[in-house]
Amino acid sequence: MKPTLRWQIFLAILGFSLIFAILAFRVEVRTITAVATTTGPAAENGPLCTGQMPLPGGVYMEGVLGAPRALNPLLSDLYPVDRELVDLIFDGLTRVGADGRLEPALAQNWTVAEDGRTIRFQLHPDKTWHDGTPVTAADVVFSYSLLQADDFPGLPAVKSLWQSVAISEIDPQTVEFVLSEPYAPFLEATTRGILPAHLLSDLSAQNLVNHPFNLAPVGTGPWIAVPGQDWRQSGQLQLLPNSDYFGENVYLDGLTVRFFPGERELVAAFAAGEIDGILHVSAEMLPALAELSQARLVTTTAPRYTTLFFNVSESGAAGVQETAVRRALAQTLDREAIVDTAVNGQGVLFDSPFLPGTWAYRPDLFTPISHDIISATLALDDAGWLAPEEGGVRQREEERLSLRLLTLDAAPQTALAERVAAAWEQVGVSVTIAAAPDGEALREVLAARDFDVALVEITPFADPDLYDFWSQEAIIRGQNYAGWNNRRASEALEDGRQLWGVAERRPFYETFLRIFANELPAVTLYQHVDTTLFSAEVAGIGMGEIDQPRERYASFADWHLEVETVEFPCPMDE
Repeated sequence: MKPTLRWQIFLAILGFSLIFAILAFRVEVRTITAVATTTGPAAENGPLCTGQMPLPGGVYMEGVLGAPRALNPLLSDLYPVDRELVDLIFDGLTRVGADGRLEPALAQNWTVAEDGRTIRFQLHPDKTWHDGTPVTAADVVFSYSLLQADDFPGLPAVKSLWQSVAISEIDPQTVEFVLSEPYAPFLEATTRGILPAHLLSDLSAQNLVNHPFNLAPVGTGPWIAVPGQDWRQSGQLQLLPNSDYFGENVYLDGLTVRFFPGERELVAAFAAGEIDGILHVSAEMLPALAELSQARLVTTTAPRYTTLFFNVSESGAAGVQETAVRRALAQTLDREAIVDTAVNGQGVLFDSPFLPGTWAYRPDLFTPISHDIISATLALDDAGWLAPEEGGVRQREEERLSLRLLTLDAAPQTALAERVAAAWEQVGVSVTIAAAPDGEALREVLAARDFDVALVEITPFADPDLYDFWSQEAIIRGQNYAGWNNRRASEALEDGRQLWGVAERRPFYETFLRIFANELPAVTLYQHVDTTLFSAEVAGIGMGEIDQPRERYASFADWHLEVETVEFPCPMDE
């Protein structure tokens, strides 16, 4: 099977604000404050206490920077706001669960045949669309068949993957996929949301983008788009909680997402009380928000990280082609200080090409790279890169240790690049920063390998398959921009993606990780965090780790904006 789009490199990065936490409480615990009193007739039976009880009603108004293009799960890959909202409205056959493993969504189970190529999904018999129509295999076949069309307007890599898959409806509750060869990461492709065939059966792939369905879509997810709305005109999307997910006892009437063209307008709207929260608080917003007494922030780790690629191909500088020099360059970086100054401390340090919390993450197999200037200096000396007695750039024979550091011309990328360059210059490395004007330009330079070191942000898929990123084939047809050419590592990735069970796959990824840690074709700087802003008037919020956008609202049934004071007998002391 040809390489598929396993990882997306997102180049417009947000810095995130200082970490705070707000205390979550269960609404069932109705008493927030209590004061004893002995007035009135009730004094005969003991003192009364007062407390605040949540009241139903109200809409949570959330602000977001930017606006979607189309609320359609087949078209949302490249657009962050689209992806956020699509995850709220639509379900796939599967979804990402704990430890990065997939769990049932619209499907209740699936089986893989002995040939490793045939996968059958059995649908939940009680799943319905937001309009009450039952979900069937016809919906699945219709949706994923659109991805196979030659005129499919989405990502070419998505089309390439699905064109290699045969899709069949076995019966109304069963759908079968037959792959050209065993390919375990295929399962993650089934997390993509399903479209309702009963509403769109006459729709062709080329007409997906401008169809009215994208303005008020009908899905199966936890949030229902209010019918008949046009968010392109109104500048906001109205959503209702789906009782199938939240139950019947929800305090708030709904969620409205307002779209803002810039951060200044977003902060001003919150300060004026026009919105109750802000999704994704950036470092640029923080100074203005920090002055507001009503601001409360919740921060969680995000499933993305920033890393440095070393160009180890022939087009890279001589220094970065040497493992000892790459390790020395990594040791010169005080990553904690870099994160503190460049992104306001909004990053979690780790060492691995796999994110913490996923089943392939093995910190015990990856020796942490500590900040150690002395060891780095000695390693550069031992490699023959010597600093002149009068100071200046290190040289080996007549060659200077000069590096081209590629980054995106945007915050906080440029700040990060400047601090990396400063650290390397302190040990005698000359660094020239090249800033690409936009994401497309950056990708072109990466593909041409016209750099020595590149600073990029990675948003991995849940499956740990890195074949399209570090295999030998990906040097030519993939995203192995570093040009890392290691046969054993490539074979481990190839073998690992052809097995279906985690236990069977794990040894191959451990082999890959050991080789990667030994040769270090890239060094991770930090894992990102996500910060959401809430007004102090929003109560009942409980928020854990967030891997998917919908998880941010997992406790929405408890959220409330209004309370009333009530009296009740004070609890007796033990």
